Amino acid sequence: MDAPPRGGGGVSAPQHRQQPPPPPPPGAGNPIPILLAFLVIIAMVLVPSTSSLKSSFTIMHQVPEGHVGVYWRGGALLNTITEPGFHFKLPLITQYESVQVTLQTDQVVNRLRKEYVYDTLLNYGVQYDHTWIYDKIHHEINQFCSSHSLQQVYIDMFDQIDEKMKDALQVDCTRYAPGIEILSVRVTKPLIPESIRKNFRHMEEERTKVLIAIEKQRVVEKEAETAKKMAISEAEKSASVSKIHMEQKLTEKDSERMQQEIQNHMYMAHEKSLADAAFYRVMKEAEANKLKLTPQFLELKFIEAIADNTKIFFGEKVPNMVLDQRLLGNFLHSASGDADSKEVNVGEVSKGDGRSEM
Repeated sequence: MDAPPRGGGGVSAPQHRQQPPPPPPPGAGNPIPILLAFLVIIAMVLVPSTSSLKSSFTIMHQVPEGHVGVYWRGGALLNTITEPGFHFKLPLITQYESVQVTLQTDQVVNRLRKEYVYDTLLNYGVQYDHTWIYDKIHHEINQFCSSHSLQQVYIDMFDQIDEKMKDALQVDCTRYAPGIEILSVRVTKPLIPESIRKNFRHMEEERTKVLIAIEKQRVVEKEAETAKKMAISEAEKSASVSKIHMEQKLTEKDSERMQQEIQNHMYMAHEKSLADAAFYRVMKEAEANKLKLTPQFLELKFIEAIADNTKIFFGEKVPNMVLDQRLLGNFLHSASGDADSKEVNVGEVSKGDGRSEM
């Protein structure tokens, strides 16, 4: 089929006319101001403050751990201390700085106590450590070196410099800035010329030799003193042992003497009792004999003695001797007197023996 001819001879479809777009609002065609405003807001809110310019423009800022936040408004230090974390402030009006309150491990190990942050910054500013620590340590070292010789600084007193510097810094900080605490100072060896160093090395070697000799002498003296003490100890020990043995022997002798004295007393008491018994027996026998020596008893004994005589006598006088009463009476009288004298003598002898035993 042939296409219908284009022209006025044919009937054409109805055509719709397009409406022109509405005109854009003023400024809608330039997005640069909107983009700049957005970037400024992002920078003010999200960018951490690391400089004075940023700290002036930022709204939110971060205080790191081990620090506290301090603030200035119009150049005046505010009595506001913030802890670590995120905080907000007025941009362009309030300035912010973070101050470390933990150990600062530099040449001088120090720490600013949190409760003294406001007073310290109010009096000496953020650079307080330069005023009272780093600038002052050089001044103290110069004073120490100027008042001591090189030998003292480099060798003799070098091990004391750290403690002296620490004490010097702490005295002034305690007096003028009590919030600063000096924990330790680390001073390195000073640099000296090589020629002087060689001389010092040689002097140190000689000094070491002298110290070694002195130490050896001390060791010898200590050994001699130890040997002397040992000898004295041994002598005292021997003397103590001898004294103990002597006291033991004396004790034994005293014991033997006391035993002998006891035995002597026992012997004397025994002998005395024997003598007393003998004396008593003799006295009783004498008393018994005295009672027996009567004329009748003597006559009886005389008759028994004649009767027991088995001898036979012959002569004219035998009957006269037996039957003569006068002769018998005289004999009995003399026998009675002899018995009394014997009794007296026996008593005296017995008393004498008793006194000798006493």
